[in-house]
Amino acid sequence: MKLRSNLQLVMLAALLGATVHAQSRSLQWQRGPGTVALLHGGKSVWQFNYASTLSKTYFHPVALPGGSDLTWLSPGDHPHHFALFFSWKYLNKVNYWEEPAGVPEGKTRWTNVRIKTRRDYSARITLDVQYRPNDGIADVLTEKRTIGVSRPTPDGAYFMDWDMEFTAGNEDVVLDRTPPDTLPDGNARGGYAGLSVRLARELTNPMVTATAPLGTLAKERYGFAAAAAEFSGIIDGAEAGIAFFDHPSNLRHPTRWYGIIDGSVPFWYLNASLLQLESYKLRANQTFRLRYRVFVHPGRWDSSRLLEEHSLFARAK
Repeated sequence: MKLRSNLQLVMLAALLGATVHAQSRSLQWQRGPGTVALLHGGKSVWQFNYASTLSKTYFHPVALPGGSDLTWLSPGDHPHHFALFFSWKYLNKVNYWEEPAGVPEGKTRWTNVRIKTRRDYSARITLDVQYRPNDGIADVLTEKRTIGVSRPTPDGAYFMDWDMEFTAGNEDVVLDRTPPDTLPDGNARGGYAGLSVRLARELTNPMVTATAPLGTLAKERYGFAAAAAEFSGIIDGAEAGIAFFDHPSNLRHPTRWYGIIDGSVPFWYLNASLLQLESYKLRANQTFRLRYRVFVHPGRWDSSRLLEEHSLFARAK
């Protein structure tokens, strides 16, 4: 019996090794002006876009190897939704989020972009980010951003670890949002800012799952606190999801989340919004750090799986 079990383990290891090898042969890197992408069979698994002509950096497409795009870039209803992206809403009352006629009130710039692509098909992206009003001469906020992207596992899953360190300029900076309608001066469409994903319109049977019960802000709009949350659905006839994890060291952990499930557009959206209920003042020349993991995976993850994966992220260096 023991011999048979050992033989089964050997066969399983061989099968797994063959799967990994076959997948690796189908993967390749592609570089372009202001882009880096991991391809599978010639199709993007993920692509990071950082050309200086853009108003923000972003990931699009984001997909499972060989699958359809899970993200939607600049939909007509919200052209400033850049698929998987990070943006503050207001810094000292200047809007860095919306872009009327393609020109935001506050400009987001980046320099010193360094991208290391590895032979195992993982990657490390670093850049310096500056936030400054259009009519300003000094940065109100700067950021050092690192994004580590894992190699895809045999089932196609991979994660992106976002590590962002923000430093105020020579004056205090207030980070703010449009308040949600749970507050006296709130708006039914308020409560968002930060790391966000706009999911593909082709996604069906959408669902938001978290490590804690969801609280409802308004019909089909959700505001809740949790260590992790995911947006999942069906695409290419199979279930898939994008999960976000809030690191325990983050300000206001467990963070608030803002989710939208609106089939009339369709509008599938998830945001890690630490400012949802309250603005935050960062004192002059002071610094704070945010860390998130974004996990792209096949299937749907329940609360237990999200909690398990969050525990692994919490222990990551």
